Amino acid sequence: MTASLANLSIDLNADLGEGFGRWQLTDDEALLSIVTSANVACGFHAGDPSTMRRVCELAAERGVRVGAQVSYRDLAGFGRRSMDVPARELADEIAYQIGALEIFARAAGTRVHYVKPHGALYNRSVHDEAQAAAVVEGVRLAAGSPLPVLGLPGSRLHEAARAAGLPVIAEAFADRAYTASGTLVPRTEPGAVVHDPDTVVKRALGFARDRVVTSIDGRRIEVDVRSLCVHGDTPGAAGLARRVRSELAAAGVRVAAFI
Repeated sequence: MTASLANLSIDLNADLGEGFGRWQLTDDEALLSIVTSANVACGFHAGDPSTMRRVCELAAERGVRVGAQVSYRDLAGFGRRSMDVPARELADEIAYQIGALEIFARAAGTRVHYVKPHGALYNRSVHDEAQAAAVVEGVRLAAGSPLPVLGLPGSRLHEAARAAGLPVIAEAFADRAYTASGTLVPRTEPGAVVHDPDTVVKRALGFARDRVVTSIDGRRIEVDVRSLCVHGDTPGAAGLARRVRSELAAAGVRVAAFI
């Protein structure tokens, strides 16, 4: 399935602000000159007030949309460990993270435009109805208006968001392997992360232009996404993101924020 030329447009997002104090993981300065949406860590898996403020200011200067990347409270595990957090507590923590980022976004002359779960919470909310509902409740608590929820197509998270009247944005990962059912291969399994730059670029074009991806077992899966993620913590992430954007443009794909 190939999209018509009129519909060849996609958002390019990256996880940013993933540092803490003097420790910095992501090249925020470089990536903010490439991406159209910034998933900003809100302090639970990474990030701190000064980092959040700096990333929001850079994003506002460059016209990049700011999104809240919310997570389990797991600095030691970088938010990649699944946790059984009670639903009400999780909703409160999601609202807390969004509210914290909103302060710095507003101070920078912008606002939080969307919400995206990180790591284990992202993966858990694909299939866990209760955790997905708690994330959505947290978004509703924090937002004065319906905030779009960025996530995997067909996820419980998107089902819960739609039921609550929140817009949903379908997302894909050019550097992650997919199962035959369209979910991400867990990072604990071999081949879960795609490291070869040529393959990453090819997959990005497949998502944006052809609306397809090949699963880890070789099956062709149809997908329809509006945003493409480049992981900011990947070595050489800025160079890879720059190449992805260049190749998309060369193929006639317009790279632009989804809102």
